[in-house]
Amino acid sequence: MNDICAQDIRTKVQEAGVIGAGGAGFPTHVKLAAQAEIVIVNGAECEPLLKTDQQLASAYPDLVIKGLSLAMKSTGAQQGIIALKAKYRAAITALEPHLTDHMKIVIVPDIYPAGDEVITIWLTTGRRVPPGGIPINIGVVVNNIQTMINVARAGEGEPVTTRTLTVAGAVNNPITVTVPIGTSLREVLKIAGGSREQEPAFILGGPMMGNLITDLSVPTTKITGGLIVLPQDHPLVQRKQMSIGQVLRIAKTVCEQCSFCTELCPRHIIGHELSPHILIRAVNYKNLGDAERLASALTCSECGVCEAYACPVGISPLRVNRALKAELKAKGIRYQGNIRKEDPMAKHRLIPSMRLMDRLDLRSWYQEAPLASNTYKPAAVELKLQQHIGVPAVPVVKVGEVVHLGQVVGEIQEGSLGARVHASINGTVSQVTPQTIKLKRGSAK
Repeated sequence: MNDICAQDIRTKVQEAGVIGAGGAGFPTHVKLAAQAEIVIVNGAECEPLLKTDQQLASAYPDLVIKGLSLAMKSTGAQQGIIALKAKYRAAITALEPHLTDHMKIVIVPDIYPAGDEVITIWLTTGRRVPPGGIPINIGVVVNNIQTMINVARAGEGEPVTTRTLTVAGAVNNPITVTVPIGTSLREVLKIAGGSREQEPAFILGGPMMGNLITDLSVPTTKITGGLIVLPQDHPLVQRKQMSIGQVLRIAKTVCEQCSFCTELCPRHIIGHELSPHILIRAVNYKNLGDAERLASALTCSECGVCEAYACPVGISPLRVNRALKAELKAKGIRYQGNIRKEDPMAKHRLIPSMRLMDRLDLRSWYQEAPLASNTYKPAAVELKLQQHIGVPAVPVVKVGEVVHLGQVVGEIQEGSLGARVHASINGTVSQVTPQTIKLKRGSAK
């Protein structure tokens, strides 16, 4: 690894199709082209019930450190930080012997949303990302545990063909499983022994930021963080089922402008202008007010604290902000505000994870979900050509073509932001569309 140059690292990462595995899916080779002072490995994993990153760090500490080393070399960073919670003792114990002189583990509090990269940076370095800005604006690059493992494997020429995710909640066998990308969520649920509920509801991702889905034929992607199963009548499910029309009617009827949503907003307390209660007021009374303040909705991380924890009357500032963001982006509006003083009570307004779990009525579903040792082998996969921020990959295979594991099936469009897609099984191409490529295991007869 010592003889590999920064450009070769980025080339290998690009060829391997590595993207941010934490949710947004930003192509990692672009991040690694920046010049940074610090690379942070975000292992805080604050979404209730999800356990993937802490378990991967414990199982593959050498790959985490190798990925961090490559990221530091590519960006020129002089310091590497691995952010973990104290309760992730197995991960800490596994990683410590592999640390180099320029790396350290920083323990972050067991709060939500410690895994939001802006909050992770603040907790580990004291630096604050400006509103509307990105981490590199303050000399920092952030990637999560699974991304770093993929970077390490890319260094050895291994493309991203699997995804590790937690299946939890009302399932018979909560588990963290590794599956070929493109495996259907229906099969993922079967690995966990199926649902314990006769009429289950499904959340793709974490309980706070994940979305309700009804179609389990949806394939896993490089950013599929988890599958949470809950009863249909669970309060979390009921809230996520509300239409934006219902959300707006409730907001106009019962908002008392208590400002709890603002006082507990993670972005607000570190100095961003974002003030959810003021945005609710503006929407309720069709008063656009200060255009810059309205545009602050664009800085919302959609962590869900405002709706799931702060509001005493069941309003969803999150949903209102999300609708505002869509409208503002459609108009090409960008936020231009400056960072303000940090709330002196900021670190006392962070939400303890177990208290959040109780507020969400998830304590009874909080169980161990051990990491399975084997990779599941599906009979077929459906590979989305856009699993990332940017433009979709372009198919480079045809129906009937036999492909092997790791072969490029979707290529980046020249001059575009994107990521390669690789075959996740040995098989035959059964369908090609501008959106997906389907593979069946084995050769066509």
